[in-house]
Parts: sequence; C-alpha cells; structure tokens
Amino acid sequence: MQTRAAPVTPSALKRFNTAPAEEAVATLLTCLNSHHWAHRLVSHRPYPDLPSLLAAAEEASYDLPPDDLTEALTAEGLPPLPADTYAAAHTALSAATAAYESRFGHAFVICLNGMPANEAVNHALAGIRSRLANDPDEERQVAADELRRLARARLTDVLRGAGL
Repeated sequence: MQTRAAPVTPSALKRFNTAPAEEAVATLLTCLNSHHWAHRLVSHRPYPDLPSLLAAAEEASYDLPPDDLTEALTAEGLPPLPADTYAAAHTALSAATAAYESRFGHAFVICLNGMPANEAVNHALAGIRSRLANDPDEERQVAADELRRLARARLTDVLRGAGL
C-alpha cells in the first residue's frame, strides 16, 4: 500500500526561489546532474507555483545539448530496489544493466516512482530487456525521457521537504 506524499507547500517553493544561487544549483543537481539545466532553472527564478517550475524544468531538459545529456546519464545508477528484494533479482538486474551499459555506453535509467515496490524489479528488468533492442539514437531519446521523469519526481520530492 502506498502512502500519499506530503504536498508541496508555498514556503518550500519560496525557499527555492530565494535560496542563494549556489545552494539552489546544488539542490537541482541532485534531481538531474546537468549544470546547464540547473543554472537555467536558477536563472529564471522566481517561479509563481510548482507547475510553472516543473514546466520550466521539463522545457530545459528538452534543450539539453548532447554533452549535458551525457553528464546527466553519467551520474545515474541502478534504480533503488526494495530492501526485501531477492538476491537473484539483484543479480539479474545487475547482469541486465551490464549488458545495457555495454551496448549503449551509459547507465540504464528508468523512473519507478509510483510503482508498487513488489513490481519495481520486474518493471526494471522488462524495461532493460525491451530497450536493449533499440538502436543507440532511439535509446538515447528514451533515456532522456526517463531522465525527465526522474528529474520531475526528484524536484517534487525536494520541494516536499527533502531539500532546501
């Protein structure tokens, strides 16, 4: 059973809008490790509400030059799995991830936010298996889409009180 996340409060958005630029950039880099993206979002503050910030974050992520996308992908790792996941599932996910990284030269990224914990491993494994069939250019686009989803979820979490 999933619990409902705390809402983003106006004070959390205000803290983000008024934080020193270096602090805001550092926080944003935990959401998506792209300096270009983080500086762009900080330079457009203040944001009147969360939807405006999330829209700006999405737009900025679509404009990432190839080197910035590589920077963001480099910082990603295996998706976190529930603590009670069987060792065999960890082994299968590690092997599939190694095959993916060998084929595409970057980390496998997938957004598992909102996914029931007992389905996360299967969803990640199915994602890797299906995406291994992609050509490198197509996969780079899919990975960029997953990074956008991750950044959105992480940014929302930060504004729920996990940062700033």
